Amino acid sequence: MSGEKIGITDEVMEKINRYAVGTLKAEQVYCFSVLLCDNEVDRDYERFSDTALEKLAEMFCGRTGIFDHDNSSKGQTARIYDTEVRGYPDRKTADGRDYRALIGFAYMVRTDRNKSLIAEIEGGIKKEVSVGCAVAKRICSVCGADGAKGGCSHIKGRSYGGKLCYVTLDEPLDAYEWSFVAVPAQRAAGVTKVYGDREVNAEIEKLRAAQERFCEDLRGDIIRLGCFVKSTDIGNTENMDVFGLMELKKKLSRQLRDEAASGRAAGVAAACDGGEMEAFRV
Repeated sequence: MSGEKIGITDEVMEKINRYAVGTLKAEQVYCFSVLLCDNEVDRDYERFSDTALEKLAEMFCGRTGIFDHDNSSKGQTARIYDTEVRGYPDRKTADGRDYRALIGFAYMVRTDRNKSLIAEIEGGIKKEVSVGCAVAKRICSVCGADGAKGGCSHIKGRSYGGKLCYVTLDEPLDAYEWSFVAVPAQRAAGVTKVYGDREVNAEIEKLRAAQERFCEDLRGDIIRLGCFVKSTDIGNTENMDVFGLMELKKKLSRQLRDEAASGRAAGVAAACDGGEMEAFRV
């Protein structure tokens, strides 16, 4: 939702000139609105809380608009001079809430360089936007655990007892920028969530690497177990996530113990007396 027609009143110009070095006149600027984010569950199975939208409304005033989250100064296109959280009582979110959205009102100085961009905004070509922000809480919809404090085992997008698992983003810490993008995460606007600064992102990468190493260890255990158990189709473990691998290892371990206990795999049990059985306990 962008390109909303805005009357450039004296009040609007007063707000714009808070961010201008010189004093701009109405004929020098082009104004438009963008739907920055909302409280709907998005394609990443995440949503902003209503209180987060109110806080982000304060934070996004003065923030620069860019392209594809490229933070170089040459990509700066516009600036938000005002925001508003709008309620839509006739519209409900996927989880039954009253739909609410954060609207940003932006301006750019009219130049020969941005004539084509203005035309694309008015023509509906440039309309999807995404925001970069940091939040303190990421709450699981199933159990209420905070992902910022360790989280839980529930997986976004899956249902538990008929309840969809998604994450509610709450307590914003900072709003970095908003960007024109081709494919947004949120269906109405598009949101790219950035949970912290470079140090936090580096820690996330370390965790991902550690998880991949753990998955490789699990695959190795599964291959070794597959050599001992009887008539087991292990399948392609490369396409399994960590939870699938853990479940398969447990299944093979149980099968190995059952076969040993029933006497059908006495030779296997003897081979495991040297320590293999202990290594496969779960």
